[in-house]
Amino acid sequence: MAEYGGCCRCCFSFIITSGFAALFMWLSLRTSKPDCSIEKFYVPALNRSADINSTNNHTIYFDLKLDNGMKEKGVNYANISLNFFYNSTHLPIANYTVPGFYQGHKKNTHRRQLVEATGLPWAAALEAVSNGSTVSFRVELATRVKYKIMFWYTKRERLEVGGDVVVNDTGKKVNRKNIKLKSGSPGPASHWVRVGPLVILTLLIIVFL
Repeated sequence: MAEYGGCCRCCFSFIITSGFAALFMWLSLRTSKPDCSIEKFYVPALNRSADINSTNNHTIYFDLKLDNGMKEKGVNYANISLNFFYNSTHLPIANYTVPGFYQGHKKNTHRRQLVEATGLPWAAALEAVSNGSTVSFRVELATRVKYKIMFWYTKRERLEVGGDVVVNDTGKKVNRKNIKLKSGSPGPASHWVRVGPLVILTLLIIVFL
């Protein structure tokens, strides 16, 4: 009887240990996409308080922030494509490519740049902000990322996000907070959150049987 009890305890300990091992593996392999946001956005031509030279300046200044919030995983970015659009018409006005780079864990990176805007109806936009209204721009980002987990990399996956930036007669974005660029579809992190516990439960059932 004592031998049977000892066997049960060993089996129970093995099941618990296997469960914790599966949980640790799940946590180690789980990844989350970096947060992308526009921290600053300035259109000199729409700044009514500026001089005439600024109103003839058809550039857009932006400050893109990329934040890797993972504690133990790095992110390798391929070239990052940025596309800028005007208003709800989705009129393309500028684009820029950020060269690919590696970002360590718990790091954030800024990419600040001036881009030349073409095809934008400047007179109509200036008239809108002069009347106390606002104009909106859209920024869309596309790249492919892979994650460094210890000494190896995952396969690359697409990262496509976008956001609207509203500008007033200062030429700056109205919202003082960062404009977070969002995706319409759930990322791998959401998928792992849903699937991870099911994987662990399945492993426990297999071990128990």
